[in-house]
Amino acid sequence: MWELYDELIAGIPQDATVDDMACGVSGTYVRSGVGVGITSAAAETWREPMMTGKSIGMPLRELAECIKSWSFEEAGLGLAAINAWYNDTAHLRALGLDIPDAAHVEDRSADPFIALQREMKGKTVTTIGHFPLIDQLLAPICNLSVVEKFYPRDGDYPEQAADYLLPDSDYVVISAYTIVEKSLPRFLKLCKNAHVTIIGSSSTVTPILRRYGVDDIAGFAVKNSEAAKNICLGFGGNIHSTGQKINYRTQL
Repeated sequence: MWELYDELIAGIPQDATVDDMACGVSGTYVRSGVGVGITSAAAETWREPMMTGKSIGMPLRELAECIKSWSFEEAGLGLAAINAWYNDTAHLRALGLDIPDAAHVEDRSADPFIALQREMKGKTVTTIGHFPLIDQLLAPICNLSVVEKFYPRDGDYPEQAADYLLPDSDYVVISAYTIVEKSLPRFLKLCKNAHVTIIGSSSTVTPILRRYGVDDIAGFAVKNSEAAKNICLGFGGNIHSTGQKINYRTQL
């Protein structure tokens, strides 16, 4: 079950170090010489962290190992460390993505619900997470099922329903938070017949995920490091104002 995580960690350069990090009420933040990574705040955590001692100056790959922690707050730091490498603008440009130098870029085509709306018409669609606006964008055009663990609304399914819904779905959209809570590998194994999108500012943008069944990644590249840190610490603001949404098709 750790294969995906091990491969992501192994891809981080051994000489990259942690220059700064923060864990706040709105998210986690890691800055390295190779880039900046963020994740959304942990929804719940009850385990003690596995990492002790000073983290500034430690190898980025070592901090990335915390993605395996069952303290989800600490695992969020691990994913932020992973994203500091894979979601760096230079790395994303090497994948063929258009990453302008502007500090903030608003690109509606990077929203997967808009990009895939035409393809999803008349199809069976399941989302892991009740995302904003899907009731308006998707529910009228497809057979939509929503699995929501933390804040379910009327009509949403519990997480256990994923075992029954995902194998029969044509399209599946999965919250990037499932990387932190370790449910992503199980969900991907249930999606053998579906077009799969990982979505969220916590998403790791890399073709590595293609080998595990991911077709699209809707992630985020931080361009204003200090602003992103302040937002993660809870000083207010929209994290998307600090950079650029990314829509990456892993087969490219």
